[in-house]
Amino acid sequence: MIKKLLIANRGEIACRVIRTAKRLGIETVAVYSEADRDALHVYMADEAVAIGPAAAAQSYLVMDKIIQAAKDTGADAIHPGYGFLSENAAFAKALKKAGIIFVGPNPKAIEAMGDKIESKKLAADAKVSTVPGYLGVIETPEEAVKIADDIGYPVMIKASAGGGGKGMRIAYSSDEVAEGFASSQSEAKSSFGDDRVFIEKFIEEPRHIEIQVLGDKHGNVIHLGERECSIQRRNQKVLEEAPSPFLDEKTRAAMGAEAVALAKAVDYDSAGTVEFIVDKDKNFYFLEMNTRLQVEHPVTEFVTGLDLVEQMLKVASGEKLGLKQKDVTLTGSAIESRIYAEDPVRNFLPSTGRLVRFRPPALGTEDGITTRLDTGVEEGGEISVYYDPMIAKLITYAPTRIEAIDAMGRALDAFAIDGFRHNIPFLAVLMRNERWRSGDISTKFIAEEFPDGFTPPVPEGRIRDVLAAVSASIDHLSNNRRRMITQQMHGEPVCFSDVRQVELGDGDLVRVKVEGRDYPLRATLGEEESGEPVRTIQLNSSWWFGEPVFEGTVDGEPVAVQVRSILNGVHLTYQGVEVPVRVFTEREANYLALMPVKEKPDMSKFLLCPMPGLVVSLAVKEGQEVSAGETLCVVEAMKMENVLKSEVDGVVSKIHAEPGDSLNVDAVILEFE
Repeated sequence: MIKKLLIANRGEIACRVIRTAKRLGIETVAVYSEADRDALHVYMADEAVAIGPAAAAQSYLVMDKIIQAAKDTGADAIHPGYGFLSENAAFAKALKKAGIIFVGPNPKAIEAMGDKIESKKLAADAKVSTVPGYLGVIETPEEAVKIADDIGYPVMIKASAGGGGKGMRIAYSSDEVAEGFASSQSEAKSSFGDDRVFIEKFIEEPRHIEIQVLGDKHGNVIHLGERECSIQRRNQKVLEEAPSPFLDEKTRAAMGAEAVALAKAVDYDSAGTVEFIVDKDKNFYFLEMNTRLQVEHPVTEFVTGLDLVEQMLKVASGEKLGLKQKDVTLTGSAIESRIYAEDPVRNFLPSTGRLVRFRPPALGTEDGITTRLDTGVEEGGEISVYYDPMIAKLITYAPTRIEAIDAMGRALDAFAIDGFRHNIPFLAVLMRNERWRSGDISTKFIAEEFPDGFTPPVPEGRIRDVLAAVSASIDHLSNNRRRMITQQMHGEPVCFSDVRQVELGDGDLVRVKVEGRDYPLRATLGEEESGEPVRTIQLNSSWWFGEPVFEGTVDGEPVAVQVRSILNGVHLTYQGVEVPVRVFTEREANYLALMPVKEKPDMSKFLLCPMPGLVVSLAVKEGQEVSAGETLCVVEAMKMENVLKSEVDGVVSKIHAEPGDSLNVDAVILEFE
């Protein structure tokens, strides 16, 4: 068995590998850039080595630095995680030459299957069904347009060495092909050091289903069932699950057999994933093979009971697989949510900042349901612009799919993160989406369900009642608490009314009367005399002031409501609803109606930076006339290029930024006359 393991990665996957290595008694070595010197994986490892500046191209992607770190620390093996050097055949060859074990497949397999163009040619030669497309290298935008015209729209432009949605664009016209080709090349170059792209037919209404394979160095290869990864945005996976609610046993067996055959064709000898596009009739087409550990591997671990990192380490050490295909069974259902540092209400643009608060939900197993968190951050850490925006993976496992989804919904409600915008409210809304819950999904799901982008739902119905009752109860307990402070001046006893007027965000006032000195409390919403419908709610919780989450029961049903203090109230988050809630006495509410409303300033003449990022290029000059939809500039954040376009016709009067400038969110880039 490997004695000392260097992890050539960062973030949650580095921490994930370290945990298994330690359980197996293997010493661990972390590497880190300047931006990660205080990162969690650095402290988890037995040793840590600095490898350079923050930019990945000067640290995590520099093979010589990684290999030297292994030599200096005496590491006899390197696990690459995913991304960075994980699918780099030259790295695997360099390690072999240096006498260091590569915890991954052999270089031949990486070369054959890690390159998206070559893997499709190999699959086609092996009579594997593939998506129609052009597999040659494309040199110019004009050539790309001609090829796309021949294939027929829509088409997908993809980076040959890509993954994780980087260097990928969908085009529905020749203009979109020309623009997407340039962006894909640039993104591929910055992310993978390889600007080659290819084009294939984009199959509409597809489902993205992948097969996990596992091989050893003795010719044995098996598959561990499938994962469905159809919930995506910008070709980046958001939710994954195992098993797929769509596949039947016959299709599962056929896909698994094809994946194993493909892996055997390249003598595959580690954990890997064969990805397929599946249409509505269960026809499946080979998409690509990822010759590494996938981000979503935990859902497979839950339903199979296997630790995939452990299997990789044993295989790399020369051990035979301890399993045959007949030994693999899928039990229960697992869901994974990717927690991203991004702003859902700003079209999921990246967000950065310090983790002022990072309080995960309760983890572990209770009543047959397991909640797991894989992360590489901790409270007080910083989310950098230099790396991928994913900061954690939340996984739930239960006997049935619906139970796993419900558990995920509760866990997301209780997951408190402050310091920057994140996608937890969006994920919480997805857990209550009936189409997702039914399994009627495709890779177009998010675009179809949120055609105008994501807007947090407004509080109504039961959610409105819960938020009103919780906020009034918090205010009620606060009043009681203040009256108990010692050494107050003697005099007339201070009295306060049990009745509150609760304003939920948009001016909607709810009358709430709270009774009780401590939990359980009784909240009565509405008033018969005024004609309002009356509802009585029983609340019970162990919540106390300063805690970020109100966890307890409302009418006996478990709830988790996130609580953040604001002036004269609280900001509450529940099931994706985010709303500032002000709590007034009845007299204060009467005065509130007389207060003037402050108008927002007109910012329509300015182009604001929608996220923290680096200005890559400017497409306009001062005095230039622009039309609606015309490109103004390109801003890069977290390895993704974002094209900013004009929303109106106008004339550029002044430019405030230059290529190379680092901008904060809402910084002015340019203004119009």
